[in-house]
Amino acid sequence: MEDKVREILVQLGEDPNREGLVKTPQRVAKAWRDMTEGYRQDPLEIIQSAVFNVDNEEIVLVRDIDFASLCEHHMLPFLGKAHVAYLPRGRVVGLSKLARVVDVFARRLQVQERMTTQIAQALQEALEPAGVAVVIEASHMCMVMRGVRKPNAVTMTSAMFGVFRENPATRAELMKLIGAGRR
Repeated sequence: MEDKVREILVQLGEDPNREGLVKTPQRVAKAWRDMTEGYRQDPLEIIQSAVFNVDNEEIVLVRDIDFASLCEHHMLPFLGKAHVAYLPRGRVVGLSKLARVVDVFARRLQVQERMTTQIAQALQEALEPAGVAVVIEASHMCMVMRGVRKPNAVTMTSAMFGVFRENPATRAELMKLIGAGRR
């Protein structure tokens, strides 16, 4: 990867031997390995490492989970917040695992639409709850830094399974909880 980065620097008209760029290929390779570590993680293993039996049958929501991902079309970042909810059916997962699952899928080349569904599907498969809902809002650097250059545009996606899809009242309660406390 370092050789490819060096070549990119040359193609851009830079001198890869310039003082500020000498270690750039190593830094870029390390950064890319970190930003794509989700390929080397199993979301189901993460969830199943902290599943507990409970009697709770109320909505569990972790909102405002910050994430950074890379758009697979331009390999530029998109940044945002994920809101992850489920309605347990006798089993819950440690709350931090919800954030970890978001990171697993965010740390891959992605499109927001797919990432939203992947998170929901992983939770549905691992927990078999009465319902799962994932709502993601993000700003895409491919729209901010190039192309249409719209820095304030926010993309919203959602994936709803089970009661969140089938029951309008449950979906409305969730959306109210996601919006609670916001200005």
